[in-house]
Amino acid sequence: MAVPKRKMSRSNTRHRRARWKATPAQLVPVTVDGVTYLVPQRLVRAYERGLLRPKG
Repeated sequence: MAVPKRKMSRSNTRHRRARWKATPAQLVPVTVDGVTYLVPQRLVRAYERGLLRPKG
């Protein structure tokens, strides 16, 4: 595990953490059994194959 060699200032720590914000998943319309659902783009193939079932 990497260990810092010296103390990082509070300002630098917060600035570094601020860049790590997650972005929301891009939703794509998918039709399953004649009903259209919005699902994350990376899971479209799984919904089309029937490996995942949409809620609702």
